[in-house]
Amino acid sequence: MAEVPAAPTEAKKVVKRRVEQSASAEMTPTQRLAALLILLGEDTAAALIKQFDDNERELVCAEMANLPMMDQLTQGRVLQEFTEMAITASSAVSGSVDFTRRVLEKSVGLFKAAEIIGRVGTARTSVSTMQTIIDLDSISLCNLIKEEDPQTIALVLSYLSAQKGSEVLIALPEKQREQVVERLATLASTPIEVVETLGEVLSSKVGERVSRALNQTGGEKSAAALLNAMQKEQRAAILNNLDERAPDLVRSIRMKMFTFDDLASLDTKTLQKIMREVDASKLAVALSAATDQLKTAMLGALSKRAAETVAEEIANMGKVGLREIEASQNSIIDIVRQLESNGEIALEGSK
Repeated sequence: MAEVPAAPTEAKKVVKRRVEQSASAEMTPTQRLAALLILLGEDTAAALIKQFDDNERELVCAEMANLPMMDQLTQGRVLQEFTEMAITASSAVSGSVDFTRRVLEKSVGLFKAAEIIGRVGTARTSVSTMQTIIDLDSISLCNLIKEEDPQTIALVLSYLSAQKGSEVLIALPEKQREQVVERLATLASTPIEVVETLGEVLSSKVGERVSRALNQTGGEKSAAALLNAMQKEQRAAILNNLDERAPDLVRSIRMKMFTFDDLASLDTKTLQKIMREVDASKLAVALSAATDQLKTAMLGALSKRAAETVAEEIANMGKVGLREIEASQNSIIDIVRQLESNGEIALEGSK
């Protein structure tokens, strides 16, 4: 009987080896890092994410929230790249918004996590495809987009960290600034085809084509974060000019700019005026997810008995939903803004 040739077996080995080598090759570096963080688990991922800056954190979290299912082979390849150890996982692993939210809550806190998730969730398939543009320095980026219309500039700024976005904004001609902020605050989800075209055009201007593009949402939070990163005088000039055309929008942006956490920076006298208008039960709910620093500041503005009552209510409180906490915190911020508009308090370094 003729001997069965070994070629097919060798061919299978070659195919298998090539598949193994390409298991993670199609992933971008950011996707591989996101995959590694998922494999390492929530606690380790949270500790590592703390070391990232805002832009890096958002890039990685976008990938973590949208990473597709990874089979055992892909998991092993990812771990091998980072640890030089081949590890066989016992089950398939995928990224998810819930996993990303839990990691962020452990690394940057409940409400910062909610803000980031709001920007990098399922409406946003990836941010790595805009990396060429994001990596430009502020002046180069300003020169790249300054001739574009305000809507286009706003869309580009919505990809940047608040600090970098503010640097680009202030480098634009003065007459453009409030127009861009207005467009950014009202920017809704953008059709992917539009963003693909924009990415290709801008990338060609810097000598490199972006092969994938993504959907992006701006909004009042994006505008508020960008303005918060600017100097007070520059911020005031933009908002004052915009207020002449869109006072309701400016008020909404201001509400987003002064956050509940900012109350910790107010002096005791101002906090006492605020506390007199706040319902105790809402205060307890609002403080249930607050930092120790903020709890100390706000409870310190109450009488000893009132502070003990609120502290006891917080201690005995069951699980409270994020929506209820945010509603209570927003009601207190509403009081703060009303007192400020009435001239009864002044917010130090007012946003």
